[in-house]
Amino acid sequence: MANTLYQKIFAIANRVFSDEIEGINTVAKNLNADFASTVTLLLNCKGKVIVLGIGKSGHIAKKMAATFASTGTPSFFVHPAEALHGDLGMIGSQDVVIAISYSGESDEILAILPAILHKSIPVIAMTGNVNSSLAKYATHVLNIQIEKEACPLNLAPTTSTTVSLVLGDAIAVSLLELRGFKPEDFALSHPGGSLGRRLLTKVSDIMHGGDRLPAVSIGASLKDAVVEISNKGLGLAAVIDDKQKLCGVITDGDLRRLLDHNVDIRSVRAVDIMNKNPKLLKDTDLATTAVNLMEKYKITGFLVVDDKMKLVGAFNLHDLFKAKLI
Repeated sequence: MANTLYQKIFAIANRVFSDEIEGINTVAKNLNADFASTVTLLLNCKGKVIVLGIGKSGHIAKKMAATFASTGTPSFFVHPAEALHGDLGMIGSQDVVIAISYSGESDEILAILPAILHKSIPVIAMTGNVNSSLAKYATHVLNIQIEKEACPLNLAPTTSTTVSLVLGDAIAVSLLELRGFKPEDFALSHPGGSLGRRLLTKVSDIMHGGDRLPAVSIGASLKDAVVEISNKGLGLAAVIDDKQKLCGVITDGDLRRLLDHNVDIRSVRAVDIMNKNPKLLKDTDLATTAVNLMEKYKITGFLVVDDKMKLVGAFNLHDLFKAKLI
């Protein structure tokens, strides 16, 4: 019984996928010069891209505006009904309007179009009826006509909303590529996301400095280095000269290896066991550089120096965890 039910469910799901893919292919085949001129218009827009839609098309319009905004095209959604009662003032003379209505006859959208056109604002129509009232108002028409909805009743917006969404993505990605939009640009719009953190967080944002900086003088005893490593809790200590210039580094691992050789630590100085060529970073480096070096060289802490090799900071694996970079 369960197998029979599962087979029916998979058959329905596959039909929906098939119908919606067919709809996407149909719209792709209908792309014409209006699509290219639409992208060109938006590329040269001096204001914002305003996206309108009501009902299910309104949900697609919101997502489209969000995608534009996060990929370098200033944009926001305006609810057509709210626009009738004051929000129309949000649309400026340098803006471009994208209006989504499959029928092309949505009353709320048609009611505000005369005021929009009165401001000489270009209107891009996304509609399944190129002879509709919306299409006649528009300066550009993008045809989203499909054979049928995935809904077996051919009533619930399913395939029509999918093709609208895909067409919006096609516009957004075209603009993204034509603008030369880079990961760094994306990060500036997503500072709270993982990509934003990885591309915006610098070594200076996570390193310890001042009194929290683990360092001993070049003439210090090994005991002094051990105490410094223990007190500062970073698993390492820098060895510096009297001008704060870095001479080397001692790590927890160096101490363990020293004890394995039964050395009398009372007679050893920090300079005797320090690593004279440690992996170093600048405070302007991206913190992700440290992540990559840690993975490559199996190390857990770093010293940070300036252009004159003066010690300015230190951090370890835990600091990268706190910054949510790993």
